[in-house]
Amino acid sequence: MKKFLVVLLLISFQAKAQQRLTLEEAINIALKNSFDIQLAKNNVEANTILNNYGVAGGYPTVSATANDNEQITSLNQKLSNGTNTNKSGVAANNLTAGVTGSILLYNGMRVVTTKKRLEQLQQQSEQLLNVQIQNTIALVMTQYYDVVRQQSYLKTLNASIDAASQRLEIVKAQQSAGYANNADLFQSQLDLNTLQLSKQAQLVIIDQAKTDFLTSLNLKTDSTITINDTIITGKNILLDSVLNNLPASPEVIAAEQQININQLVEKEITAQRYPSLRLNTGFNYNRSQSAAGFTLLNQTYGPTFGLNLSIPIYNGSAYKRQQRVAEIDTKNAKIQKESLLKDNESNAVKKYQSYASALEQLETQKENYSLAQQLLDLVLKKFELRNATIVDVKNAQQTFENAGYLLVNLNFVAKSAEIELKRLSNRLDF
Repeated sequence: MKKFLVVLLLISFQAKAQQRLTLEEAINIALKNSFDIQLAKNNVEANTILNNYGVAGGYPTVSATANDNEQITSLNQKLSNGTNTNKSGVAANNLTAGVTGSILLYNGMRVVTTKKRLEQLQQQSEQLLNVQIQNTIALVMTQYYDVVRQQSYLKTLNASIDAASQRLEIVKAQQSAGYANNADLFQSQLDLNTLQLSKQAQLVIIDQAKTDFLTSLNLKTDSTITINDTIITGKNILLDSVLNNLPASPEVIAAEQQININQLVEKEITAQRYPSLRLNTGFNYNRSQSAAGFTLLNQTYGPTFGLNLSIPIYNGSAYKRQQRVAEIDTKNAKIQKESLLKDNESNAVKKYQSYASALEQLETQKENYSLAQQLLDLVLKKFELRNATIVDVKNAQQTFENAGYLLVNLNFVAKSAEIELKRLSNRLDF
């Protein structure tokens, strides 16, 4: 049912030139369209198919053979009873057919080990699929909130443009009354034009952020979308909890499974140095016919049974060398896992530092933004009453813009750090 809803959502989105897109809808579209996720799913399917006792060599094998040879020969035959045969163009036929079956009884537990390795490969591919899903969700969430951040910048610019327009109107009114000169008028108009140019540049940045976002969703990059949202960061993440959950992340579990896979490869190679015992059975049919000679017809048929024992004695120490290389591969897999854990731990600590610092500054910055807004309103009123200069208004505008930019940035830094911390600890949700 959920897949059906996602399909309907995608069709609905593509059918419209413009659509308001929520975070949940965006993630659902990305999960359906992602090429990386599709490839990971195909790997899971392939490894699921290969996870079979037949692939491991545990099932019997049955084969049928047939061979029919026609011959035309010259025959020169002398028998002990004095019979002599000398003919040319003698036709002869040799027909053999059979069905054989073979089953492995013992080969040093290699079949069992191979089956376990195939199971581990299937489980590892499932974990790698989970890794790709988590990475896709994290990327979409970060890009979604980046669009929200850039749009919040635009709101601050629009508020500053409104203040600059108000200042220009005040200057025009004062000039009409003879209280302002052309310099104030020109400066006010220049400041307004500069802000308008900044707004156009910010609109381009927003469009580019949306293009990156649409690319991650695997949608047409020229689609028009509308995102109306705010950045809300959770405040309940603890560093110890994140660090304790790092081993539970799917990429670490996949690294641990790689160690198990390499250890099973070691056992498979070791098993090649043990004797192997196979049970063979079948049914054979042989028929030989000749137009001349001592034996004109010879026909045999019937079942066969037997055991085949193979004992490796010497093969140039190839198995021994392969085993040593497999042991090195296992050591490398362990090192890679430890390196991954260290990198994730370092990343978690740095992200938590950014997260905690941003949260700590947010409340103060919210207050600063509110004060900067009040200051701008107050200075504009004082400017209208000719109790403040045009420089005072410009400084108040810059203070307001800087406060708005810093507030939005702190929100985004905290949110992106929260997303990464949840991804690392396998607790990412939406």
